[in-house]
Amino acid sequence: MKMQAMIKEFKEAVHFVFSVEFWRMAVFWTFSLLASYLQLYSKGLFSRKAQAYPRCHPPISESMRPVCVITGATSGLGAAAAHALSREGFYVVLVGRSSHLLLEIMTDIKSKNKDARVRAFQVDLSSFQSILEFKGLLQQWLLDCKMHSSIQLLINNAGILATSSRLTPEGYDQMMGTNYIGAFCLSKSLLPLLKRSPIPSRIVNVTSFTHRTVFDVQVDKESVSGSRFLISERYPFAHIYEYSKLYLLLFTYELHRQLGLMDKCSHVSVTAADPGVVKTNIMREVPTCLSHLAINTFKLLGLLQSPMDGVNSILDAALAPPEASGLLFFGGKGRVVNSSLLSQNTKLANELWATSCNLFNECSLTSNKRL
Repeated sequence: MKMQAMIKEFKEAVHFVFSVEFWRMAVFWTFSLLASYLQLYSKGLFSRKAQAYPRCHPPISESMRPVCVITGATSGLGAAAAHALSREGFYVVLVGRSSHLLLEIMTDIKSKNKDARVRAFQVDLSSFQSILEFKGLLQQWLLDCKMHSSIQLLINNAGILATSSRLTPEGYDQMMGTNYIGAFCLSKSLLPLLKRSPIPSRIVNVTSFTHRTVFDVQVDKESVSGSRFLISERYPFAHIYEYSKLYLLLFTYELHRQLGLMDKCSHVSVTAADPGVVKTNIMREVPTCLSHLAINTFKLLGLLQSPMDGVNSILDAALAPPEASGLLFFGGKGRVVNSSLLSQNTKLANELWATSCNLFNECSLTSNKRL
């Protein structure tokens, strides 16, 4: 039986290696990562004052403990961020799909920090109905605990790399639904709570260097929902992952502009974070021998980070001063880089915003009919 399993895995690996998606990941993604590091180091070499932002510790008092919501908090970067921000004094709200893993992370955080305040909610970010229910439960929890009806930090960290096609309850591609649509809908749903905060609040979108491999993209309903890719003979998972991370950046920049234009008094800011290559379980659907090969290759290149190191760019993005809004953090030490030119296209960002809002409204109408 063991030999049969090994043969099956070997065949799957060979089949995977001969796919366009594999070589896109192996070649394009590696070069896009190196491009980010090259930009980072060139800024340090050729700029007298490299742009870096200090971390600002949140104000803590008996009457007011800032609340941080972290998605994808059951492992990897989400769990690492939860540990770090609980030490900063945040009341950390863990969001994930597995109740078992959420309980494990809660227990682990409390065992390492006796003063930690942690709460967990089981949420499927690919389901709008689940997001809507979470918003209601979160508001009720704040009320029951006699806490201020607001949150101070939202970290959209949840993300998957699915190698096969799956659908969300709304009929969207699951990877696009989790990586982008879920982040957009959750941000839009919780924005009133962020605006209600008595102190400056923030949204952090966790993106990726892989966005640099996209040179042309559409932002119509079929592309954003992922339905355009579902008709392909072979599921273009690498492309979809890249698009979802590019969409997150376009969304970040447009929300930054929207907050500034719509409310001059708004103290809600939004940043993006690129952790680089981190040893997490995101490649669990890739054949094991190939994922190990990738991990060891990046390790030899000195580019592989543990979650405790990789989380630094997320913490920088979360704790930077308000004037850092609209920036992409990468490489730790409060440093920022420029994203691709395509991600900075304001016309494209505005069109994506309109398409995403339409999807949000469609989901809202469907949910209301169910109620």
